[in-house]
This record gives sequence, C-alpha cells and structure tokens, in this order.
Amino acid sequence: MICPHCERSLLRRERTGNRCSHCHRSYALDPKTNPLGLNDLRVRRITTALTDEGRVRITPDQLWYALSRKRLRDDAFAPGCVGPAVGVAVIAVIAAAVSEVPQVLFLTAAMLLVALGIAAARAAGVGKGIPTVTREAFPGQVLAEWRKVYGALPAGVLDAEDAEDAARAGAAEPGAVFGVLVCPDPAVLDFLVADGLPARYGLVPTRSPEEARAVPSTGPVLVLRDIDAYGELLVLRIRDALPGRTVVDAAPPLRTVRALPQAVPYREPGRRPGAQDMRLLAGLGTFTPEELKWLAKGWRFPLVGLPPARLLTVVERIAGQLTHGLDADRRRAADLGFLTWPGTAAPDLAGDR
Repeated sequence: MICPHCERSLLRRERTGNRCSHCHRSYALDPKTNPLGLNDLRVRRITTALTDEGRVRITPDQLWYALSRKRLRDDAFAPGCVGPAVGVAVIAVIAAAVSEVPQVLFLTAAMLLVALGIAAARAAGVGKGIPTVTREAFPGQVLAEWRKVYGALPAGVLDAEDAEDAARAGAAEPGAVFGVLVCPDPAVLDFLVADGLPARYGLVPTRSPEEARAVPSTGPVLVLRDIDAYGELLVLRIRDALPGRTVVDAAPPLRTVRALPQAVPYREPGRRPGAQDMRLLAGLGTFTPEELKWLAKGWRFPLVGLPPARLLTVVERIAGQLTHGLDADRRRAADLGFLTWPGTAAPDLAGDR
C-alpha cells in the first residue's frame, strides 16, 4: 500500500502496527487488515468525489455505501478461489485412491465435498449482496479508527453533533410551512437538512406517516424512500394516513433502477418483508413475479447509494415543482438561482474505486 503521508510504497513488513517505517507516522486503515480492504488514500479520494470536492456535506451512511460498492457486487465466496480449490481437491482424491491409504482417502474426499459445497453456494447466490461491514457497524469498525488517528471524521462527513446543529439551523421558519417531506432514512434526512433544502422550500422533514399527519399543513407530501418492499408499502401507508393530500413518490420504478448497470443493491437476510406485506405488493399488480421474488428476499436500492449531488439535484427539482406557489420573494430568489442546485448533476466519480 501507499503511505498516505509520505506516499512511499510499503510492504507488509514495513507498516507494522499501522505505522510507516519511512516517515514514522500512523495511518488509520490497512487493506490487509480492514474488512473492506480500505486504505486512507482511497477513503479520501471517494470522500472528495461524494462531497463534490467539498461543495456538499455527506453522512457516514453515504460514505459506507460508496466504500462497500465493490464488495456488494461480489459473492461472499471469491470466484478466484473456487476453481483452484475444486481442482486441488479432485487431484488429491485421485492421488489418495492410487495410494490406497484409507485415512488419506477420507480426508481428501471431505476436501472435495467442501470445495463442491462452496461452488454450489456461490452458484446459488449465497452471500451475494450482503455487506461485509454492516451499515450499523461501519462507524465502529472504520470511522473510529480514522478518528483515532486524525482526530475527526474525513473532511466533509457529518458527525452526530454536526447533524444536530444543522437540524436546528435548517428548521423551517414559523408560518413558512408549505408541505411535508417524508423520509424514513435518518441519514438522508440529516443530509438534506444540513444542505438546508427542506427550509428553502418550506417542507417540514418527517420520518413516518404519523409524523407527517401531525404537521399543520394541507400542502403536498414529498416521499423519499429506498426502492424496496418497505418503501413501496410506505407510500401506501402515507396515502392512507393523509387522504385527499397530494402525495408524490420521488422513487423511480423498480425495473428502471434494476436496469441501470451502475446501481448496486444490497440485502439484509434478517430484514425481509413478511407474507402479508408481499400479498399487499402482489395485489398492486405493478410487479412481475420475478420482481416480487426479488423484493421478498430483502433486496433494496438504498437512498444512501445515490450520489449526494445527484440526490440534491433530484429533490431540488421535485420540491421546486411542488411548491411553485411559494411567496414572491422565495420565487424571485429561486428564479435568480440563489436557492437552486446546479441543473447538471455531477458524475458518479466515487463509482467502484
């Protein structure tokens, strides 16, 4: 790996204890010991891309997804290991049979079964899409090490205190409520509030249909959610809770996103929709049997996976359309461009780096 301080190439024996043997400075992440195979330079590079070179602030969850993309694309069983393992096991079984030593034959046969089991599991997709480091564990396993070495999170990443300050500063002014923004993902809500988007458009940020119903407004409701079974059901719940209100689902259709080569889903085996949930989704008549099967396994395209600058662009555009009847001062400022994000979204530079 490359030392993030002196940029010397370091062999494993030259960086014991996460310390460079040339400049004698400590670094946070070693790709040989970090579960995501990260190093400090890669984290900085991806953070710079996600923050649009410092123009926006992001949450740790958005950084987690960007750093996990490569692993989420791969199976749990590395493809480079399965073939050689099976080959070695087959050769060992043949050699043991020729030698006629029962103990060796039994051992090598067991090796062959294990190798074939791994190959079968990989072919069946076992482990695919399951994060190596969960979203919940990311702060402790990755960011804690970074903070220990550098004293703070990577530049542009919001910590809990930053998010609270942004929430207080970004609250809509009394009497300036024009609608409601519903987003069950607290990280995405923190991101939008930190940018000041809800306040600019007079939208009260909420996390559930119950919170949205408690807002004293009859204006439109903008729904931001993951593309998964729970997200689809959330839209139904909001429409049931707020009859007669304009409810706009900002998420594109599932089949549209699945067709995008850069979109990487993930799943949590312990968080699958129940049978009743799946019956409700099937009753909508909008999903194919294959899509319903995909949703039932707990797959999802998360909001935190959308490049932050692009997410802001999309939400700005929809919020502007919904709240077109804002007071004259706000409309005049928006027309002049003071309150809008640039119309062209930044490319997904974080990608699979």
